[in-house]
Amino acid sequence: MKRRKIRVLIVDDSTFVRKALSRMLSSAPDLEVVGLAVDGQDALQKIEALEPDVVTLDVQMPRMGGLEALERIMTRTPLPVLLLSSHTREGADVTLRGLELGAMDFVDKSSVAGNMNLLVLAEELRAKIRALAGVPAGRLHPAHGPRRRLAAPDRPPRAEVVAIATSTGGPPALQAIIPRLPEGLGSAVLIVQHMPVGFTRSLAERLNAKSGLPVSEAAQDEPVVAGRVLIAPAGRHMKLRRRGGGVRIWLDDEPRQALHRPSADVMMGSVARAFGGRALGVVLTGMGADGVEGLRAIRAAGGRTLAESEESCVIFGMPKAAIEAGVVDRIVPLERMADEILAAV
Repeated sequence: MKRRKIRVLIVDDSTFVRKALSRMLSSAPDLEVVGLAVDGQDALQKIEALEPDVVTLDVQMPRMGGLEALERIMTRTPLPVLLLSSHTREGADVTLRGLELGAMDFVDKSSVAGNMNLLVLAEELRAKIRALAGVPAGRLHPAHGPRRRLAAPDRPPRAEVVAIATSTGGPPALQAIIPRLPEGLGSAVLIVQHMPVGFTRSLAERLNAKSGLPVSEAAQDEPVVAGRVLIAPAGRHMKLRRRGGGVRIWLDDEPRQALHRPSADVMMGSVARAFGGRALGVVLTGMGADGVEGLRAIRAAGGRTLAESEESCVIFGMPKAAIEAGVVDRIVPLERMADEILAAV
């Protein structure tokens, strides 16, 4: 039986972008562009009439902008939304707010806007649309605010570092975990979130504003200390080096052939070498298999590993790969992940 094509609605105020996206998506045999909308208001009308499977939504448009349209979509007819954004400071902040409001993922179009060549984004767009089209309706909801902050355990920490890896769906998942961790946490927290360059600093600032722990984008030679959260800057691998009795951040581009930069496997492998059995590895929602080899290294060094369960994942890719590889000690739904991390450290 012939499989039905994935129906896509494109929403963008730029005629050029609408036409370019339509060409690149229509060229894929499994995708069908069912409509083009010029702003949020137009999008709402066409969603009701055309019933698309996925919407690509520009975040900055006249009349009714992307965020207002997104809120109405999630209230009226929830469906997977892929944001089109830019890495400007304003663009990054708006995009992260969009992820909190229920958008599934985003694509940075700014790197090609200047030379009018969106074709370099074709494979990324197609892959993300295919992944989002399969997201169950029950997982299409805005991120809820964090529940009460947990109390620090009254005992010495068993793990000196918590290494977290995530991709698609990661920012809301991190928002459900990091603000719940106690101010007196006896472990450092290191995070790899797959994002384009220009977005990780805004992510760190948003988490920092909601958390008892200080959260920041990692900097070269910064010490890794208990009670701090460091997010790997997009475009750089985050590694650890022991110097002068302590552990410090090392940022570089090697290995250049890694599928992702930063890579969770690279970060977690470095954590395993620096901390041995006193490490906890965590893999959350995301496409692909990054983190499998990292969790394997942490387990081989004597550390513990956790993975988010399918029931709460936006995309059950990275956790599924780790579970199937046999490198996960416990499988935990997102709403219990902060509790499980605290129990393990």
